[in-house]
Amino acid sequence: MGSNDFASLPYIGEAVLRKEDERFLTGAGQYTDDIQINNMVHAYFVRSPHAHAIIKSIDKRAALAAPGVVAVYDGQDVAADNVNGLPCGWLITSTNGEPMKEPPHPILCQGKARYVGDHVAMVIAETLEQARNAAELVDVDYEVLPAIADIRDAGKNGAPTIHDEAPNNHCYKWAIGEKESVDKAFEQAAHITKIDLVNNRLVPNAMEPRAAIGCYNRASDEYTLYVANQNPHVERLLLTAFVMGLPEHKVRVVAPDVGGGFGSKIYLYAEDVCVTWAAKKLNKTVKWTADRTEAFLSDAHGRDHVTHAEMAMDKDGKFLAFRVHTDANMGAYLSTFSTCIPTILYATLLAGQYTTPQIYVEVDAWFTNTAPVDAYRGAGRPEATYLLERIVSRAGWELGLSQDEIRRRNFIGEFPYQTPVALQYDTGDFHQCLNKAMELADVAGFDARRKESEAKGLLRGIGYSSYIEACGLAPSNIAGALGARAGLFECGEVRVHPTGSVTVFTGSHSHGQGHETTFAQVVAARLGIPVENVDIVHGDTGRVPFGMGTYGSRSISVGGSAIMRAIDKIEAKAKKIAAHLMEASDTDVEFANGEFTVKGTDKKVPFAQVALSAYVPHNYPLETLEPGLNETAFYDPTNFTFPAGTYICEVEINPKTGETRVDRFTAMDDFGTIINPMIVEGQVHGGLAQGIGQALMENCVYDRETAQLLTGSFMDYTMPRADDLPDFKIGHVCTPCTTNPLGTKGCGEAGAIGSPPAVINAVLDALAPLGVKDLDMPATPHRVWQAIQHAKA
Repeated sequence: MGSNDFASLPYIGEAVLRKEDERFLTGAGQYTDDIQINNMVHAYFVRSPHAHAIIKSIDKRAALAAPGVVAVYDGQDVAADNVNGLPCGWLITSTNGEPMKEPPHPILCQGKARYVGDHVAMVIAETLEQARNAAELVDVDYEVLPAIADIRDAGKNGAPTIHDEAPNNHCYKWAIGEKESVDKAFEQAAHITKIDLVNNRLVPNAMEPRAAIGCYNRASDEYTLYVANQNPHVERLLLTAFVMGLPEHKVRVVAPDVGGGFGSKIYLYAEDVCVTWAAKKLNKTVKWTADRTEAFLSDAHGRDHVTHAEMAMDKDGKFLAFRVHTDANMGAYLSTFSTCIPTILYATLLAGQYTTPQIYVEVDAWFTNTAPVDAYRGAGRPEATYLLERIVSRAGWELGLSQDEIRRRNFIGEFPYQTPVALQYDTGDFHQCLNKAMELADVAGFDARRKESEAKGLLRGIGYSSYIEACGLAPSNIAGALGARAGLFECGEVRVHPTGSVTVFTGSHSHGQGHETTFAQVVAARLGIPVENVDIVHGDTGRVPFGMGTYGSRSISVGGSAIMRAIDKIEAKAKKIAAHLMEASDTDVEFANGEFTVKGTDKKVPFAQVALSAYVPHNYPLETLEPGLNETAFYDPTNFTFPAGTYICEVEINPKTGETRVDRFTAMDDFGTIINPMIVEGQVHGGLAQGIGQALMENCVYDRETAQLLTGSFMDYTMPRADDLPDFKIGHVCTPCTTNPLGTKGCGEAGAIGSPPAVINAVLDALAPLGVKDLDMPATPHRVWQAIQHAKA
């Protein structure tokens, strides 16, 4: 079945109400913290108050004597049990051919603490309150060392060494592109635009904080870990094979309802290992739930790049070459996917939507005394889009070209298109996205709106961003060659029951995306059954055959394609059964709208009758077919998918206070085939809120001297609220993906990718008459006001 045929099926493109919402809205959801198990005790972590310190000694005696305390563990206990540190899942090779520096990441500090919030000890008690109180009694003798918070300080002479394995705090130097060709193109350029910018560090802040419950069954020597996680099979693989050395079949990982992730719950965290390890030592169930302060301190953060870039152009504004150097902050340790974010997922997207013939990107990654940095909604693609769309708009301003014209002159027009940074785009229509975005945004009326703002003493600006992203990480062999230490396929099992209802087991995981509805629509459309008759099971390694989880907007394109392949097998077998029932050849049997028919006749049998025959095989071709109707399939995509679009933002700024208000925002996206437009709209809205939050208010700040976290609560770290956002205008263009059977591209991260540069370009457009030429995110009132004052000086 081709993607065009699939898109025409019932249920596809319909705004079916989310099946899962009834239990969420009525309080019937079950999150990790809701799980209560007999013989359960509670863990609380002693965390380092210092960013960099030698741990001279840990005195646990007072804590052990405290009421209700069951145990207190530290790094020596971990080492004695030969529990390994947390692994990094992506190997990057430096330009000199050497592997990246990969220092140990112990689950409890061994010898040193390396960031504020690092895990020093774990206190376990009968109640959480008892564990928290006893944690204050753990006496740790620290020798405080100088610390580094800013990547611009990490490589300086005399900078303190964070890891002995990385004596200059350098993790790797990585590059892509032909440097000599790029340099030659710059020599021939008629105009060169340069930019220096910072992509600010963010804290994910999912609604549900991280949580983990470790259980151990002494009779079977089996573990169960309940955890708020986006990919339980990967969590199990890392936990067993790399950290604890356990047989994989002896560990079950269950990720029940998960209240948001945005990348921050992809990884194996120290707490997950600690509660699993302690469960066997104590023969008790051990539970830990983060409070919001712990989340700020210890969840993997996002972004944190410092970049210099240059674009070479001819006299007409056509791009000739792009040259980029980025310094990326890894934090104190390498998190699970941290190393691929500023390399494979960033540099390969720097062609954007443009026909730039030559691109050279160089990335230096550094250790600092801050929380580890890893994937956050978009993961590398927002950083690439922000850089590229900022410099494209600046190039237009410098050449006297409008923001739409500089883009039109450089858009890719023919597909497939091979970029100079590895990726090949299969399809797209960037001109149509831009044209429809400008129409929906009423760009023609902007000058009149600007005059109205000026009459009120306000500044109005308009900003563009034409993004492209690579979703559905693939294929496994290419990812492996690029350093991935795991496959990137997906698994789907479709189990048809005797009554014709269906249960689907998917390795994708839902933490707010609406999979229980979208996947059910896909199955119902293919099998011609009511969507209510399809149940989706995910998040349990004990029930799902295998899976790589949810991230990178891969669920429908990769997980959904695995389900489609399983349905292909279901349909092929069901046709044989139907042919037997109708005394026909299976080659003459057709299947559509839930019925099997014989071509050229009026013979037909419904899907439910075939399902019943498979399990009650009284009239059944037993000599050629096994009973039952249950199939499993794996899908390893042949290429990424490439969602793209153009976003247009209008802002109003009060020059007296620096306050910036997003007045209008238009998003025109190409997601290929859309299964459920309501769910897609919600995903875009959420992404836009996060992207606008980064552009205008969110900023994770460490003190540059002490590396103390200064934005450790919602009192210090500003999150966008409903009244900070306008009514979004959203539209769609559809060029179906050619590399998966659904034609889908992914929609979960687009809003967060395309919106930050659109907002900042609008801010700079508004401030241009005052002489302001540059501004880093977030464009807070204070920063905007400062920029205005500096321009006046």
